[in-house]
Parts: sequence; structure tokens; C-alpha cells
Amino acid sequence: MKRKEIYFNDELNDEFSTAVITPKKIDGQYQYLYPGIWKKFTHFFWYRIVATPLAFLYLKIYFGHKIINKDSLKEARDIGFFLYGNHTHFLADALIPTMISTPKDTYVIVHPNNVSMPYLGRITPSLGALPLPDDGDAAKNFIHAVETRIVEKHVITIYPEAHIWPYYTKIRPFKDTSFRYPISAKVPVYCFTNTYQKRKFTKHPKIVTYIDGPFYPDDALRGKVQREDLRNRVYETMVKRAKNSNVEIIKYIRAGERND
Repeated sequence: MKRKEIYFNDELNDEFSTAVITPKKIDGQYQYLYPGIWKKFTHFFWYRIVATPLAFLYLKIYFGHKIINKDSLKEARDIGFFLYGNHTHFLADALIPTMISTPKDTYVIVHPNNVSMPYLGRITPSLGALPLPDDGDAAKNFIHAVETRIVEKHVITIYPEAHIWPYYTKIRPFKDTSFRYPISAKVPVYCFTNTYQKRKFTKHPKIVTYIDGPFYPDDALRGKVQREDLRNRVYETMVKRAKNSNVEIIKYIRAGERND
């Protein structure tokens, strides 16, 4: 497999997804929660009957996917929790949280693009997509939806890097903003680190996912300092796990630096 090169300027804000989508506005009219039986059925159908088995087959066949340390999740089997991961593949990143959290359902905080696609955008909410809000009214509904799913003992998945860097083998710096959710909900945090590793008989990489945690907020700290502490512990763990990658499909080079 030929290695490509991508030049970047800003690790926090550069986006390398190839999808071209005009996002719809997520305002106070957007409905995050549907109490009716029909919507509960469509969630079960799309999530359990369709998506889960297809995700398992795709990840196993295409990536030889393997999860390490899933037993660590047993501590949170009777409660909801937050799951943070690195953002390195347009499709695998949508599927891997389901493999990690099963038998729990996982709901993924996403960019509005994910609910704005023709046809598929109508299904992604049933698959667990929670689009980020665009105004104050939507923000209230969004927070209520996140809190509700945690009370229901489900999993909320967050990609704190926010932007997709395909096949990137390191962990990019990310903000502590999203760590206010588990602190407010008083539930644990886990992280997963997807690594790309060599496979026998094929040049296509294997994805090995490492799970770590639980991480709990330090009650001796308050406000932004508490968020930073929780973020730093998760970030440092992911950085260590990312060193298990031993295949570089795409080489990322900071713009202006010499490529030897």
C-alpha cells in the first residue's frame, strides 16, 4: 500500500475528511429524544438488527479488528459512562464504539454533518447520533438528551480531537471542554485508542483498540482545573497507547517543515 503525505497547519482545527456536506442548523426545533414506541423500535432495528452485525463483520474482515482490555468496562456495567477516542477513520470510528460498549447502547456526539446527509442522515439519529447544537435552545435539549442517556445506563462516545485525520498514528492535542459532561453527571470516563498495526499476508493494517479506565474526576479540584486534570490523564494514556502503532499509511507533515 503506497504511503501518502498530508501537510497540516493546525492540529486542533485542520480537517481532512473528504465528505462535502452542507450541515443543517441544529436549533431548538431539533428533537433529540423521542418518547414514542415507534422511535424505540426503529432504534432497536437499525442499531441492533442492522448496524451491530454489519459493523462486526466489516471491522473483522477489513481491519482484523481486535479489542484489548474490554474487561475494564465491567466496573461500569450497572451505570452509564463516557467514552473518549481518537478520530482516524470516517467509517470505523462510527462502528468501533458499538463493538466496545456492547451489550450497552452507545450514543455518539457528532458534527451536524452526520445528520444532514441525504437519506443516511435520517437514519443516523436512530443509530445514536447526537449532533452538537447551534443555539441556546438546542443546547438545553442536547444536555438533557446526554443526561437522559446516562441515567438510562447507556454510553456517550466523544471524539475530543473533533476532526478526522485518516490513519493518523499519534494523538492530537484536544480541549478539555467536553470533560464537563462526566463531571456534571458524576460518572466514570473510559478512553479507547485505535492503533494501526502490521498484518500477515496483507499490506492493509489491522486496527487494535486499547481500552483504559475508569478515570474519575478529582473531587479535590473545581471548575476548569478539574476538567484539565481529567483531560490530561486521558490524553496521556492515549498518547502511550498510540505508540503501539507500527504502520504509517499516511505521513502527516507540518507545513513548512522539511520532509526527509
